[in-house]
Amino acid sequence: MPDLKERSYKKELLDADGIPFEDIRENMRELNTVNRLLGGHKISLAGIHKLIEKRVPGMALSICEIGCGGGDNLQAINNWCRKNNIHASFTGIDIKKECIDFAQEQYPGLNATWICKDYAQVDLTAKKPDIIFSSLFCHHFTEQALVKMLHWMKANSSKGFFINDLQRHPLAYYSIKLLTRIFSKSYLVKNDAPLSVARGFKRKEWEVIFTSAGILQYSIVWKWAFRYLIVCKNGQ
Repeated sequence: MPDLKERSYKKELLDADGIPFEDIRENMRELNTVNRLLGGHKISLAGIHKLIEKRVPGMALSICEIGCGGGDNLQAINNWCRKNNIHASFTGIDIKKECIDFAQEQYPGLNATWICKDYAQVDLTAKKPDIIFSSLFCHHFTEQALVKMLHWMKANSSKGFFINDLQRHPLAYYSIKLLTRIFSKSYLVKNDAPLSVARGFKRKEWEVIFTSAGILQYSIVWKWAFRYLIVCKNGQ
């Protein structure tokens, strides 16, 4: 029984090296299902909406996701852009080659550049994407590492950045633990989904992280199911 009053720093299985590709593939498929059914993709789209000041048919938009995993977030955003006549280009960055390989395999038609690298070693300042975001990524890091991540996202985006991540909450923890026990076929998802919640942050913890980063202008909104959408516009 975890003590969710304090954040867990236990490593997730997915953070390890040497995981068989088929296991990564099953994990990515199920995470896509979770994002689709529990509103994760909608939250990312809400972040896009907040950072586009004026939506004009035919406009161009460049979007980068760090910790892109299997690419399902970028594909969901691409579908929305097509429906709204927005010419979108994407950059997906992930340190795991298996995730990048899966994304390329799943979405060959996506107008995307895939980068297999630690995001912190990537410099986009010469040609900044309009928007940088992360989804279910920040809880993998320490608070100190997140301060550096916020600086990087701000420095490398032109319009701004947003974060879509988990709230640490007992109901979220036990709900996802039960759901994955019943429905998941992936041992990675069964282990990591509830642990991700235990590694998540509460609102006040996010506020401390942003203060430590020296970023004072941002919005943080609670979203179903137990997530926070944090948006920072550049130039504010």
